Order: sequence, then structure tokens, then C-alpha cells
Amino acid sequence: MVSDIVKKGIERAPHRALIRATGAIVAESDFDKPFIAICCSHTECIPGHTHLNEVAELLKQFVREAGGVPFVFHTIGICDGIAMGHTGMKYSLPSRELIADSVESMVRAHCFDGMICVPNCDKIIPGMLMAAMRVNIPTIFV
Repeated sequence: MVSDIVKKGIERAPHRALIRATGAIVAESDFDKPFIAICCSHTECIPGHTHLNEVAELLKQFVREAGGVPFVFHTIGICDGIAMGHTGMKYSLPSRELIADSVESMVRAHCFDGMICVPNCDKIIPGMLMAAMRVNIPTIFV
């Protein structure tokens, strides 16, 4: 597993300590399970995203039931409808690249074995798709 990079061997004891401190590890045997990222685009700034934390929480439960260890992280999101008609619109399209870069950074830095993406809207979906292609791990979009 990719996550073995941060969880196997005596030299990774500090890594395991930090991972335990997240609260995601409920038993020592969790270090033998795949680490699954749940990349959520919840934000209170976009109406279509306000409910996505509930989806991510449900997915955490499903990942545990399926034998994985879930870790949720979030991305930014810009609402074109709110950004329209002022300088904010200059940031909408570039946000796609920021999303792709941030998702890739999280997955690579934390050595996840798989990812579930919880996107919405027309910049976030492609940003997450771009990241999924870059990291080349099993990925599901919900």
C-alpha cells in the first residue's frame, strides 16, 4: 500500500504518532488497513455545497465498514454566480488549478491509498478530476 510509506517501520514512529493524534486511528490494526482520503468541497460560501459535510461523514462510516481508514479534507470553491460582475470572476477559472494542486498535495503528502471525491459545480469537479489523474490511485466520485 502507498500508505506504508508513513506507517511501517521503526523510523516511521513519529509519523504514526501524528496520525494517531488525528483521531482517525481507533485500533492498532488500523495501520494494516488502506488509508482513504475523502476530498470534500463543503463550504458555506456556495449554496450547492452547504450539505456536503453530511455526505463526507456518511462516507467515513462506509469506508470504515469496508475495511479502510477514512481521512476527510476540504478544497476551496468559488461560486460563479456570486463572483460574476466584479473582479472576483478573475479567480473562478484559476481556482480549478488551485483545487487540482491542493488535492494532489494532500494525497501525495499523506500517502493515501485511495480517494473519494465529493465535488459540486463546474470548476471543482474538473479540478478534482485533474488531481485524480495526477495521483493515479483508485478514486470514486460521489
